[in-house]
Amino acid sequence: MTDPAAPTFRHDPPHIAFVCADTEEARRARTRLVHRYGNVPIGMADVIVALGGDGFLLETLHRALGRGGCSPKPVYGMNRGSVGFLLNAYREDDLAERVQRAQHVTLHPLRMKATRVNGPTVEAIGINEVSLLRETRQAAKLRITVDDKVRLPELICDGALVATPAGSTAYNLSAHGPIIPLGAGILALTPISAFRPRRWRGALLPHAAHISFDVLETAKRPVSAVADFTEVREVERVEVTEARDVSLTLLFDPEFNFEERILKEQFEP
Repeated sequence: MTDPAAPTFRHDPPHIAFVCADTEEARRARTRLVHRYGNVPIGMADVIVALGGDGFLLETLHRALGRGGCSPKPVYGMNRGSVGFLLNAYREDDLAERVQRAQHVTLHPLRMKATRVNGPTVEAIGINEVSLLRETRQAAKLRITVDDKVRLPELICDGALVATPAGSTAYNLSAHGPIIPLGAGILALTPISAFRPRRWRGALLPHAAHISFDVLETAKRPVSAVADFTEVREVERVEVTEARDVSLTLLFDPEFNFEERILKEQFEP
């Protein structure tokens, strides 16, 4: 959900916690910005400024979630990485004012419940996606159920994933899934190297959908489930829902044009 209103902070100017990726470019940027604007621990900050690429932004959101419970600190990202699809342009001037003027987008991640073969159920949060992947040379066989109705009795594939709008430009895009605008209220269900049915390209689902994957022939065709950085091996069933009780906030400059980035990405050669 996009809110055009600028966020409000406890302090003026806002107290900033700078975090950076483990690259020379990002570390140098953090040093300059800390010298210019100061730095506070994340627990005392109004906002977290993340310096890196999209992968580091994902790490920062998980870090904020771990510290802030279901309503963590807002994150303002600046691109010091390679792609930066969800990051603002890097500029050092007037950073406090940019943060104060920024529009905020509320993200709800996915909640994965992965049940292991003859084992426990593991829960994890996926901000980008939840994916199922074959563990051996044998293709995976999956049955896909949406809202208690079997939609695909058997998918033979390397795997499948469910992506959020924020994650639709990551693994989902590499698997030829659709790019989804932030705030669209849609999830992408995308196969990974589908063999049968060969022409099935996936589906767009309402954000409130309850998606279940049952792994067929678990002994012969073992499958792992991954929610961002959490992997559960040898699963027999995976349930995916939107975690409406968890809210993450990304901050964007008013001139940030996500729709233009979507169009540009779809017409790139």
